[in-house]
Amino acid sequence: MTFASIAARAYFPPAPMTTKQHAWAVIMAGGSGTRFWPLSRKAHPKQLLPLAGSDASLLAETVRRIAPIIPPERVVVVTAEHLAEATRAALPNVPAENVLAEPVGRNTAPCVGWAAAHVKRRDADGIVAVLAADHHIGDEPGFLTILERALGAAEHGELVTLGIKPTRPETGYGYLEVGEELGPGVYRARRFVEKPNRARAEQFLTSGSFLWNSGMFFFRASSVLDAIRIHLPGLGAALDRFDDAAKQGREQDVVRAEYATLPSISIDHGVMEKEDRVVVVPGDFGWSDVGSWLTAWELASKGAQNNAVAPGGSSDDVVLVDAAGSYVRAPQGKVVALIGVRDLVVVDTEDALLVVPRDRAQDVRAVVDALKARKREDKL
Repeated sequence: MTFASIAARAYFPPAPMTTKQHAWAVIMAGGSGTRFWPLSRKAHPKQLLPLAGSDASLLAETVRRIAPIIPPERVVVVTAEHLAEATRAALPNVPAENVLAEPVGRNTAPCVGWAAAHVKRRDADGIVAVLAADHHIGDEPGFLTILERALGAAEHGELVTLGIKPTRPETGYGYLEVGEELGPGVYRARRFVEKPNRARAEQFLTSGSFLWNSGMFFFRASSVLDAIRIHLPGLGAALDRFDDAAKQGREQDVVRAEYATLPSISIDHGVMEKEDRVVVVPGDFGWSDVGSWLTAWELASKGAQNNAVAPGGSSDDVVLVDAAGSYVRAPQGKVVALIGVRDLVVVDTEDALLVVPRDRAQDVRAVVDALKARKREDKL
């Protein structure tokens, strides 16, 4: 299908109930969250932590948020094998068999492909919403409206991406260039653009024709599997073998044997950027990728002098004297005092302490790299 054929017909999403009956979510939950060290660790990473001003984990919030459209029984979570048990425990309403365990990480194309194959086995007409486990949404009703619109567009067979209206010249995100409108709130995706430098990011913001690439995708399970077979034939063949093994009750054995041989490539680079039937649905609903401790401070409730004490601690245990713009997270009952400082992140755990200027929060991953070099696996 080409863009010409898309534009040639009226583009109206189906009635919401038609879409909802076959709507599935695929939540990618295998990340390590190194920028949230020392709270985020291999055995309990970012997506299993409450980091967005709530007592619930980012993963649990993701499942809760979409429940009005996609119930927990149609949520598939792909995570690392060593996190499968903790992931199931964090999502008691999601059936245990809906948690797929990757023996090794191979980027998002194998993750999405395997999950799509799983959905298609259970629902030949399944429409998949691919979501990250660690995003925050400020305007949930607005997000659900966009979610329904994107699912409706995907029902036609197109591959849909969700773009976020940029609010600043961000250099840490990829972008999408938007073309002509094909229907209400649905546009041609002209091209994907890699993370730009500052000058290009400012041009993108000024032009008004670029959106942040949110990493959220929507498509029929059958459509994305067809696209994988065309653009990543090796992966497509492996997914067919997974299907055959599933019929014999041997899927996880075959996955363990073959997963490390799959191409390590993102669904963006491997499929979406090569397709001629990609459309974009723009959204503006208070989206954040919760990328660092800076974001955690931005999303937290602030007190006097713009200081934030994270959920789980006690404000009675944090003493702030002539301190401003800082974020403090510490175990219950432990007193932390800040005097005469500005714009710090202080995160204390039982075995590690982080102190970093708020504007250097992206550099926390360097600590993880240093600990790896020192073979301090006990602290990772």
